[in-house]
Order: sequence, then C-alpha cells, then structure tokens
Amino acid sequence: MAEQGKNRKSRAAAPSPGFKTKDIVPAAGGLEAIRKKRAFICDMDGVIYHGNTLIPGVEDFVAWLTANRKRFLFLTNSSERSPRELQEKLERLGINVSQTHFYTSAIATAAFLASQKPGGSVYVIGEAGLINALYKAGFSMNDVDPDFVVVGESRTYSFERIEKAVHLVRAGAKLIGCNPDLTDKMTEGYVPATGALIAPIELASDRKAYFVGKPNPLMVRHALARLGCRREHTVIIGDRMDTDIIAGIEAGIDTVLVLSGVTSGNDVDSFPYRPAHILQSIADLVP
Repeated sequence: MAEQGKNRKSRAAAPSPGFKTKDIVPAAGGLEAIRKKRAFICDMDGVIYHGNTLIPGVEDFVAWLTANRKRFLFLTNSSERSPRELQEKLERLGINVSQTHFYTSAIATAAFLASQKPGGSVYVIGEAGLINALYKAGFSMNDVDPDFVVVGESRTYSFERIEKAVHLVRAGAKLIGCNPDLTDKMTEGYVPATGALIAPIELASDRKAYFVGKPNPLMVRHALARLGCRREHTVIIGDRMDTDIIAGIEAGIDTVLVLSGVTSGNDVDSFPYRPAHILQSIADLVP
C-alpha cells in the first residue's frame, strides 16, 4: 500500500517554477479534515481526466469514496454531454459509477428555467446534453417567440443562429448562458466555450446573459440538494480558481484546489481570494 502511494505521488503534476512545494499543503486540520467530510463535489476536466486520459490516482480516489460510503457528485460546467454519456466516458477510462453521480450545467440551467417559467419554451444553441435536459424539464423548442434563448457549447454555431438569437432576444426572450467559460482546453488546444459564443449575441442585442453554471453558487446549491448534505460537511474540489474555487467560497463550502489542471501554483496569488486547501492532485486525498 505504501509503495502504491509512492508511485501515485511520483506521477502527480509537478509544481510550477517559483512555486514553493511547502505551499502545497492543506490548511486547518490537514488532509484528515478533508477526508472526514461526508460529501465531495468534484469538477471533472483537470481533476478526473485530461481529455481522454485519466489522471493518475483517480481510480484509487473513487474506490476510497465508495469504500468509505462518501456521497459524491461530479459537477461539470460543460453542457454538451448528458450524465449517461459522461458515465460511459468514465467507464471507458476504467471508472464505474452510476449516472446519478453526474450533474452538469445543462441540468442546472433546465432546473433554473423550470423554477422561473414551468412549461416554457426555448430557442437553443447547444448540443444534445442541453437539449435533452430542457426536454426533461418540460420545455418545448420554439424558434418564433420563445421565453428564453439558451446558449451552451455548440459545434453547429453559425451566423444564421446568432442572427436568429439576436432577433428573438430583442423581441423579448431572456438570454441564458449555461456557463460563462470563455475557452475549453481540448486535446488539440483551446476552443471557444459558451462565454465566447454568447458574447456576439449580448453585444448585438444589447442584453446581458444570465449564467447558471459555476461560478454561480446556485449550481453548487443544486449539487448540495442532490447530495442531501449540508455545506459544512461538504468539500468542492476543482482546478480553476475563477469557477470551482470562487463558487465554493460564495456557497460557503470548503474548497480544494488541485494543480493537475489549468491552474498552476504561481497563478493563485493573482486572485483576491484563496482556496482553503491546495493539493498536487486528487490522488493526495487517498490515505
């Protein structure tokens, strides 16, 4: 077991030049304070995997969660995939968990809109994960006079769709974004994300979008409700200061920043807030 821990640590992401290794320690009670939490909210890309590659130590972490009967939820700002598709992706990477352990910005957006106007209609720029979530929440598709224009990640983005969205928003439809992320990091590099795709619609319609996904603490509160756990017994783990960590802080949940994703150790001091804990990777939580 000790040898396994040694190997796992040796594969963890190296700290950035100039970042002091002594800074990569959990505060206020150490690792045991985190391990004693009853519920874990985990971001996915950069925490669980990079693209189609599982981050070392994740298998052990999920096994530890299960063995210790922890409640856990994989929380992603992506609206592109459904929980079933995310579950199948992790299965291909060697992690077997049920669909109930996934919560996306698409589901959070659909839940928010259902609380605003049950049974309403939407014009959508997005993929199947978003469209399916809206259908399940009781919404119909409408490109004439919808209640909402909803934008998520899309590979069918076009001038015609922007033009239609601008017309509908100017006519009174409310503009909703699944998340404010400007870019996504893919295997081939960075690609435009929802925040970048919705910007032309905001500018041309002279309307600001409301974003449901992280860092909006609303999404984290949805996750807590799904877990059935109080915030003081929960921890949120992410690799982005501007979404995961600030969302946890604003929701009053303990935060863990892992350096296995987009944020390096040197980036932390550029933000006016800090995570409660900083770890090299999620593997460090496994005893």
